[in-house]
Amino acid sequence: MAAKKKMCETFTKNVREELQRWGCMKQTGVSLRYMMEFGSRPTDRNLLLAAQFLHKELPIRIARCAIELESHPYGLSQKPAVLKVRDWFLDSFRDIRYFPDIKDKNDELEFKQMIKMIKVRHNNVVPKMALGVQQLKKTMGTNIVYGDMPEIHQFLDLFYMSRIGIRMLIGQHVALHDPDPFPDCVGYIHTKMSPVEVARTASEDACAMCLREYGSAPDIDIYGDPSFTFLYVPSHLHLMVFELVKNSLRAVQERFMDSDRVAPPIRIIVADGIEDVTIKVSDEGGGIPRSGLPKIFTYLYSTAKPLDEPAGLETTDAVTMAGYGYGLPISRLYARYFGGDLQVISMEGYGKL
Repeated sequence: MAAKKKMCETFTKNVREELQRWGCMKQTGVSLRYMMEFGSRPTDRNLLLAAQFLHKELPIRIARCAIELESHPYGLSQKPAVLKVRDWFLDSFRDIRYFPDIKDKNDELEFKQMIKMIKVRHNNVVPKMALGVQQLKKTMGTNIVYGDMPEIHQFLDLFYMSRIGIRMLIGQHVALHDPDPFPDCVGYIHTKMSPVEVARTASEDACAMCLREYGSAPDIDIYGDPSFTFLYVPSHLHLMVFELVKNSLRAVQERFMDSDRVAPPIRIIVADGIEDVTIKVSDEGGGIPRSGLPKIFTYLYSTAKPLDEPAGLETTDAVTMAGYGYGLPISRLYARYFGGDLQVISMEGYGKL
């Protein structure tokens, strides 16, 4: 037993030394356009080159995330949920670093399968981190003043943005192996994505959740040209629209659930501008007080009742209408990842404009 314990300690020490070394290396930026152009020719040679690149790039990015997780302020790094996330990143770093050099197609296919499993391992990172923030809030009690803790939000913004990049790289490489890809799709990227269609799908998913939660859901009206398309990642847009519509559904439903009035519809407008594609989600859910607006993009604030921690800590697979407090800040990061943004304009007593 003593020998086994010593071996484990040495193994952990070696991994941590490697972690620090790789975390200091410079990561390589990869643009959406480059991923699209490179992935448009998924030959065995190109897939091999991509795997060799990821074999060197992913450890750098994963190491940085693991190091960040150990340096969160206010004791967040020591919360049980955050320690669990840190262990996931350490495991993933170790898996990739101990994977041998990729020299042929068989190596590449094995590597693809491994990083696919890593992506699955990290599926619940965001809700698990949100539970870690809840654990921090409980220990701090009423001492939390949202404006006084910018370090928490800066750390989480950087961490989540890094996670988006890692998942994009892994997801793109795995998707390029699909033997029967959707028309006009290059891996994760859709070269002719219809934002109206994505908004419709995301709205249907949000409505289904609202129906399960409340037994009914307001109508959703979508305005825009369904034939308009542009190059983007549908899963990213789906997540953003889903979160925004989900918030609007909850606000309208709770405002009108005991009213004799019919709940007014939520409106989604898709506009194709000269420089930008804009998607506007508006509702009559009562709006957000002016004092609350600075808080909505923080990870310490939610208008909903916090989720039950013991149950949530064991399983974070279920998506809920509200309670984690990360929907808007995470959606804004997804918008910013490819150069966009997310803004909220509210009229208290009416709704989001």
